[in-house]
Amino acid sequence: MDERPIGVFDSGLGGLTVVKEIKKILPNERIIYLGDTARVPYGTRSKEAVTEFSLQNITFLEKKNVKCIVIACNTSSALAYSKIKAFTSLPTFEVIAPGVKAALSSGYIKRIGVIATRSTIGSHAYKKAILKRSPKTSVLEIACPLFVPLIEEGELKGKLIGYAVDKYLNPLLEEKIDTLILGCTHYPLIRSQIAAKLKRVRIVDSGKTVAKELSVYLKLKEKDLLASKNGKPKDEYFVTDLTDRFLNIAEVFLGKKLKGSLRKISLE
Repeated sequence: MDERPIGVFDSGLGGLTVVKEIKKILPNERIIYLGDTARVPYGTRSKEAVTEFSLQNITFLEKKNVKCIVIACNTSSALAYSKIKAFTSLPTFEVIAPGVKAALSSGYIKRIGVIATRSTIGSHAYKKAILKRSPKTSVLEIACPLFVPLIEEGELKGKLIGYAVDKYLNPLLEEKIDTLILGCTHYPLIRSQIAAKLKRVRIVDSGKTVAKELSVYLKLKEKDLLASKNGKPKDEYFVTDLTDRFLNIAEVFLGKKLKGSLRKISLE
């Protein structure tokens, strides 16, 4: 047994959707979450800035004696993963490869759509990973810059999010995709609107897929990294900036009350 916590970081609070999926599969594990809310979003930053911020996040989690790290940020996964792997000796999991693997799990896949932030789409990380595994697959990437601010403003249903869904997903309908990868941890909160627009399209949530990959790794007999089933793990949540708005957003993403649980820290 290994009682050390699992470290999870994101550029903001969207990664709490990944924490939620991890807790469903691994309820006995303790989580230490870091949301870099002072510098959110990473999706508009340069590769150099994203890498610098990501390594600072890793350093913070290492000091918390975590046993492994989950990069819940698609932008960090796309732009900084190679640097992170070289920087830390801890087992590290990113969200892109598990999402791609899940998207290609059906032998009938021909057309895959990817929706994400501008930086993630600009890196072509998903497209490259898909074509490496399946060169004949058609990949359509769409940047959806309005989704994150709308979701964080609580526009999870109604006309505003409906207009944005139409704007970004109509090209995917025209291309007749059969699978869609949600390449941002915010997007699961509007999954029902996306599914209603893209009927009969299989939707892959990268947060769910990385949670499953983490679970498989921790359960390997030779690793013996699972926590014991005794007691209730006390998760910890850290942010680099804290406002009432951030608290409200965090509770929406995680699906539970967090008042008094979010703690502000400095990475400088």
